[in-house]
Amino acid sequence: MEDIKNIKSVDKVAEEILEWGHAHGIKSAFDRADSLKPCPIGHTGACCKICFMGPCRLVGPDAEETAAGVCGATLPVVSSRNFLRMCAAGTAAHSDHARDMAFTLLEASTGEAPDFQIKDVKKLKRVAGILDIPIEGKTTGQIGKEVAEKIIENFGRQKGEVSYVKRAPKKRQEIWKKWGVTPRGIDREVCEAMHRTHMGVDQDPENLMMAAVKVSLADGWGGSMFSTDITDILFGTPEPVHSTASIGVMKGDEVNVVLHGHEPTLAEMIVDVSSEPELVAYAKGKGANGINLVGMCCTANEVLMRHGIPTAGGFLNQELSIMTGLAEAMIVDVQCIMPAVAQVAKKFHTKVITTSLKGKMIDAIHIQYDEHRAKEVAREILRLACDNYPNRTTEGSRVSSFKPLIAGFSHEYIEYMQGGSFRGSFRPLNDAIMAGRIRGVVGVVGCNNPRIMQDSFHNYLATEFIKNDILVVSTGCGAASCAKAGYMTPETALEMAGPGLREVCEAIGVPPILHLGACVDNSRILTIATQMVEEGGLGDDISDLPAVGIAPEWMSEKALAIGVYFVASGMYVIFGSESPVEASSVVKKIKTELWEKRFGGKLEFINDPKEIFEKTLAAIDKKRDALKLKKYEQGKFGAERVLMTMEDRRKLEKEQAAS
Repeated sequence: MEDIKNIKSVDKVAEEILEWGHAHGIKSAFDRADSLKPCPIGHTGACCKICFMGPCRLVGPDAEETAAGVCGATLPVVSSRNFLRMCAAGTAAHSDHARDMAFTLLEASTGEAPDFQIKDVKKLKRVAGILDIPIEGKTTGQIGKEVAEKIIENFGRQKGEVSYVKRAPKKRQEIWKKWGVTPRGIDREVCEAMHRTHMGVDQDPENLMMAAVKVSLADGWGGSMFSTDITDILFGTPEPVHSTASIGVMKGDEVNVVLHGHEPTLAEMIVDVSSEPELVAYAKGKGANGINLVGMCCTANEVLMRHGIPTAGGFLNQELSIMTGLAEAMIVDVQCIMPAVAQVAKKFHTKVITTSLKGKMIDAIHIQYDEHRAKEVAREILRLACDNYPNRTTEGSRVSSFKPLIAGFSHEYIEYMQGGSFRGSFRPLNDAIMAGRIRGVVGVVGCNNPRIMQDSFHNYLATEFIKNDILVVSTGCGAASCAKAGYMTPETALEMAGPGLREVCEAIGVPPILHLGACVDNSRILTIATQMVEEGGLGDDISDLPAVGIAPEWMSEKALAIGVYFVASGMYVIFGSESPVEASSVVKKIKTELWEKRFGGKLEFINDPKEIFEKTLAAIDKKRDALKLKKYEQGKFGAERVLMTMEDRRKLEKEQAAS
């Protein structure tokens, strides 16, 4: 893949807006990344600023072994301590989101939040079963209340283990217990991680990195998984839906409202009320033809998956959406909101509206969200946006192109699409992998980073993988990247897919790149991986699967926590760009060699997409060989049918057991 200088994005719409912005003297994150070079010391994890005796910058020719801060903390200690703090912050972000969702479920169940209802009763009962909550003779509200209370208990639990740990394969649970990394309560693990990293506490790099594993598992098998399940219960479990993607989804003759952030509760209410006749009439009274909602970042994925609301893109598109001159309002809550959006908005008519006490912003309007009067707040916000429509000027980079996409592939729907309502399973997928039609599965997920050409790693890797018969699942900004490029429709993507993968996807009726949702929905990948293990034929643990996780353009602490919980779950994980612990060879060995020995997974940072691709193929083929599967040969499927006969399957499983 060629890195073309001065081109910031492979998204032509984004590049067009950036060129317009430059011509008008407007700067964005792309420009700031160019002008503000990263600190080479902090970038590699060699700076400690935890106490005020420093900051201590551990550099020099002998830094690896002998350099120490004022307190005596060595480079490996400083590097691993910084890494642990990043994982703790990522876990805190996802899990605080989950806590808010749990309290919304509680108040929806008791009637205290009357605008919310439980929309997926089947999933509620399924979750109750996982949590060992009896449901016979109980109303939906009673079950919902008990589920919410049980989940809330998981945040403050002091002993025992997070309830969802038992959803992992049995072998994986045993590994966690052996190494003492089974998470107890979510808040306890975050609190302990912060305590460990205070000056003068944990001085052992290995111990610190194992704590990073533990706190990250509290995210993957705790906060994120709870959040995904609760969101499905309240707003419906996603099923395939058609929509469009690009900044060009904003309309010139309607009130454009950008829903940006991560918590879906207010966004759902805005979607609900936006079509009310009174509000539509209000918009028309201001000269518009209606109200057009568009998503941004992970809120985009939430309302896209359930309602087909168009997505204007991921993290790096937030300033660009304002630069179109078409956004009447940008509604934000928490996580990945750039302070710069309020400053860019001052050059246009756009109103930036903060809605959470956790996330206020200078030069923005604050309208506090309250779940007890959620629809009332939503209507207030939409009226404000409508009032702003007459203030729109001709200033802005007008764009109108967009791509179609299919989203909405929840774990439940993937199970359903392979066998229907009564025979849903992962047997067809497992059989296709065992037969060699599908080589393996890769998750291409995570952020965008302005220090990497926008979308370039995501799109290159996704398309190269499907050419090689590898099924791709995607979440977060990675999913937005593929959607904007037009790779999430069967018509487009299947033309690029290898013949084995193509045949399987055509038989089922899905694209070879599946949109699984927001960044918290990486937990769906954990449940899919577990289901594949339980289905049989691909080993007895997640570490046996021919699967790899990749965050090609990562930038956030949440991404790091996600990567670590996948490693701890047994998966090989690759992050694009440089490593935040590059300065310490000791820490690098811990996250690769030691973690692989203990957990069957490792974490690598590789800044060349071609190398990421090649290492992924090698890892998948190595897993296939260990399972004694048919050798993958491109263009030659190794079986006449996707589904193996029961006789062939029993024979293969017997061979695997004997080995």
